[in-house]
Amino acid sequence: MWIMEERNGIVTFAGNPVTLLGPEIKVGDKAPDFTVVDNSLKPVSLSDFDGVKLISVVPSLDTPVCDAQTRRFNEEAANLNATVLTISVDLPFAQKRWCGAAGIDRVITLSDYQSMSFGKAYGTYIKDLRLEARAIFVLNSENEVIYVEYVKEVTDHPNYEKAIQAVKEAK
Repeated sequence: MWIMEERNGIVTFAGNPVTLLGPEIKVGDKAPDFTVVDNSLKPVSLSDFDGVKLISVVPSLDTPVCDAQTRRFNEEAANLNATVLTISVDLPFAQKRWCGAAGIDRVITLSDYQSMSFGKAYGTYIKDLRLEARAIFVLNSENEVIYVEYVKEVTDHPNYEKAIQAVKEAK
């Protein structure tokens, strides 16, 4: 029987340490595949996206920091030669409603609610809460990881500038 790697104390949620399931992804790694669903419940995987990808991982779009993070990357996407994905465990219907209300039109929201495939593959699955930890991954066109940030405190913002710079330098 295969046992999922558990990583303790890597991040906190509201000051409390949580357990992440899955491996720590590092710069230079080949990006793991995953299967999530889009806003129409269609299965989507990494291979469905070409070119440079910025993957923004958030616990829930209906929280202030996740809202701000997704809005920020939506604004930045206009000047980036990359596909910007936001992954959360929000239901696809809620993601679609939120995007419509927030005017999000450049970020693709994807839901990991079914099997936590992304969270388990990228080490963002918070075992204690069944949510995603806040993280940023930038992949080049060969799906090599060129930037990673696991935000230490899930309720804090990521380093937007470093992630955006990594996308601009990607090939």
